[in-house]
Amino acid sequence: MCGRFYFFGNSAAIQEVLPGLDIPHPIAPRYNIAPGQPVAVIPNTPTLRLDHFLWGLVPSWAKEPGIGMRLINARAETLAEKPAFRAALRRRRCLILADGFYEWFQPPEQRAKIPLAFRLHPPRLFAFAGLWEVWQSPDGGELYTVTIITTAANAFISQFHQRMPVILEPADYAAWLDPEERTPREMIRLLSPLAPERLEAFPVSPIVNNARIDQPVCLEPVGEVISYE
Repeated sequence: MCGRFYFFGNSAAIQEVLPGLDIPHPIAPRYNIAPGQPVAVIPNTPTLRLDHFLWGLVPSWAKEPGIGMRLINARAETLAEKPAFRAALRRRRCLILADGFYEWFQPPEQRAKIPLAFRLHPPRLFAFAGLWEVWQSPDGGELYTVTIITTAANAFISQFHQRMPVILEPADYAAWLDPEERTPREMIRLLSPLAPERLEAFPVSPIVNNARIDQPVCLEPVGEVISYE
């Protein structure tokens, strides 16, 4: 599962990995992004443009938008089968920009879980694989939403959790953002776990448990960096 992440909103870093991307507005840094909040996305529309959609997928056929809070993640292994995701896998894919994500780990013989901040090693911007949808409200409005795709944890993250978000390789961005319909087989092959040595983590304060707190203090280390060995 991926239930919280962070994104510094560095336009220069974004342009470095996605040259020519249209960034229409300045992006505020986010240190504690939670479900139900806007996230920075690049949908697979013909124009490569950064936008903000709500985190928590609301399928077009949903009767009400509350279902989105139950669809913040989508398992890569069952995307082609689940009614909520199978059409989006073929037609509505996106990148969700991030600099890292949080996971909670419960050490043996301890009651409280420890929040860990994960990032690439060395640290840099990356993109989760995501799916997006448009939901029509009864009053005629449109709600744009996304889900983050997850997969089985690699050897590093499996020490702390069974699942991890899919971090796409930059070489696969173009294929994932193809605006044309693609087959599930073509897309699912891109959704493998990142190599364990390419990630690192460090413990942070339990203040990040509070989704209302979105400040740099959420990312202040309270212990040593943990690397894959």
